[in-house]
Amino acid sequence: MPEPKSRAAAVARLLERLVNVRPDEVRALLWSFAYFFCLLCSYYILRPLRDEMGIAGGIQNLPWVFTATFVAMLAAVPAFGMVTARLPRRVFMPLVYYFFVVNIVLFYALFQTGIPRAGLARGFFVWTSVFNLFVVSVFWSFMADLYRNEQARRLFGFIAAGGSAGAIAGPALTAALATRLGPVHLLPVSAALLLAATFCIHRLLARMRADRTATREQPLGGGVLAGVRLVAGSPYLLGVCTFVLLFTTLSTFLYFEQANIVKAAYDDPGRRTTLFASIDLAVNVLTIATQVLVSGRVMSRFRLSVALGAIPVLVLGGFTLLAAAPLLVVLVVFQVVRRAGNYALTRPAREVLFTVVDTETKYKAKNFIDTVVYRGGDAASGWLFGGLRELGLSLSAMAWIAVPIAALWLANGVLLGRRHERLRSRLPR
Repeated sequence: MPEPKSRAAAVARLLERLVNVRPDEVRALLWSFAYFFCLLCSYYILRPLRDEMGIAGGIQNLPWVFTATFVAMLAAVPAFGMVTARLPRRVFMPLVYYFFVVNIVLFYALFQTGIPRAGLARGFFVWTSVFNLFVVSVFWSFMADLYRNEQARRLFGFIAAGGSAGAIAGPALTAALATRLGPVHLLPVSAALLLAATFCIHRLLARMRADRTATREQPLGGGVLAGVRLVAGSPYLLGVCTFVLLFTTLSTFLYFEQANIVKAAYDDPGRRTTLFASIDLAVNVLTIATQVLVSGRVMSRFRLSVALGAIPVLVLGGFTLLAAAPLLVVLVVFQVVRRAGNYALTRPAREVLFTVVDTETKYKAKNFIDTVVYRGGDAASGWLFGGLRELGLSLSAMAWIAVPIAALWLANGVLLGRRHERLRSRLPR
């Protein structure tokens, strides 16, 4: 039987070939991979339940639910700003995750009571939407702080693959057990995985403290709305906001198309939950190989505009197909390919954008963009979709409206990538 040290050396050599990681980066890379694995496994246990709750709460109420999520984000961002201004990173990073663990346990208890289903469903949908963006935003802020720009281009694809692996495990578990046990009884498992992610945070923080000076452990300072101020004063960050708004508008349009098409196809909640979990599983199986073998190479060898522009081209074509044939099979294929491309290329590239800004911007401005701007786009586009449907537009017509929006997203991504390269050239070598 191989010795532990020889096994570790073999893993390191394999990673060096696959990811172009350097020996002194391997330990941090593996902890980062494990962190994102546990985080997204936890979330993807919740996601199919959230999507089913969106339907259970009434599709006609989805614009209101998206608006409620945006309002919740408006309340959460100042609270996060206050915490980061007063507490050092070694305290506020795990604190965010402990807070959400308690939330999951409370929802599990509420689902065992006689609270009316529709109201609780809408509440859970809002909470899960906040939870998803917040914990993932904090994760990527930490990664942008932990790794330099050159490292991020090489390693973020593999780190994102940790999330994809977790997002494979989560839906697989949900698809296998949701019908027999009921999705609600998987909530404690989600909480346990979030605690495991918090353990990884502690390990990475310990490594960061060993590698960097003590001054990095001070609170970030600034006001509770510093993120808003930083974004408003930066053309670069406003460009990132535009990219996110266009992305979330297209995603919301597709989500509403999905809700209507799936509801028409299946009456049974269990079958709908299983379908959502199966889509998640297919997305992440496709994603993980691309993240390990392709993403890092694309971002390190080509300008970031390539990674930021590739998926908008795909989305433009996908909405064109959906407009011509608004069918379940077209929707499922489009969703799988679009989301896989987003996770494998667009999201890692978007996170690299923040490696050229200062620490306060990485946590505060990034959190504002990832939460308030993202969910604001959700709310606005949700009402737009609902209003146009009330006017009598078909699902096919709604898909045609998305086509020029995808073209704008493509143009914005290319321009944003060029701005990033200019900022990157000014970084110290």
